[in-house]
Amino acid sequence: MREILGRRRRLRFRRKARTARREAAVTFAVQWDWPVLPGVELREPARTTKTSVLGRLTATPGTWRAERSGGVGVGASGGGVGGGDGAVCACPDPGCVVPGAHPLDPGLLAATTDERMIRWWWTRRPDAPIVLATGGRAPCAVSLPALAGARALRALDGMGMRLGPVVATPTRWSILVAPYGLERLGELLYAKDSVPSSLRFHGEGGYLLLPPSTAGTGQVRWERAPLAGSARPWLPDVEAVVDALVEASTATPGGGSRLAY
Repeated sequence: MREILGRRRRLRFRRKARTARREAAVTFAVQWDWPVLPGVELREPARTTKTSVLGRLTATPGTWRAERSGGVGVGASGGGVGGGDGAVCACPDPGCVVPGAHPLDPGLLAATTDERMIRWWWTRRPDAPIVLATGGRAPCAVSLPALAGARALRALDGMGMRLGPVVATPTRWSILVAPYGLERLGELLYAKDSVPSSLRFHGEGGYLLLPPSTAGTGQVRWERAPLAGSARPWLPDVEAVVDALVEASTATPGGGSRLAY
């Protein structure tokens, strides 16, 4: 009886999470005019018995290391289908480095603000992550490793800087900013002495996962949520935040030259 009740609770939780994901996608697209589309889901890897794994480790350790560097190894960094360890990307690439965190079918160009299309997509694929097509009329973003992101937010708060929404995963934080063009971004970065390679700029033709999604690294959440009831979230210009992000990435161990997913 206890097992049946536990299964029912899990099913209710899953249905609630799916409904929340679909309604969030509708809010982004319809109320905020942010084009979105469903990303690739996660799947559980093939199960291997302890005996067979140990056999591979003893007989051919190189083979095991190669498997660990593929989809299973990447997915094991956190966040399975339900947020647990070991989930891998459902895309055709066995070595996908961003499991459950990218578009595939439909492609990025299919991103839309049409409510009927959004509801149809997430009715057919209720576990799909929400992918924002950045640039154009949608927000752009600058992302950096999580520790550097926390440092940057403290610095920006200390300067009294007004920030918009901030998206967080266990490994990276993304500061949403007003749309910018590549020429403008290039001029901005050219003026810097150096730019850490761990910084990523999500502009025209880019994408970003939005909450409440689940990727291979874990849950996607709001570190700074949009104000409740916002007609459309306010966004700072990229010039206002980039100095603090560059400095925080450079000063954080592992946040400067390492590209952390």
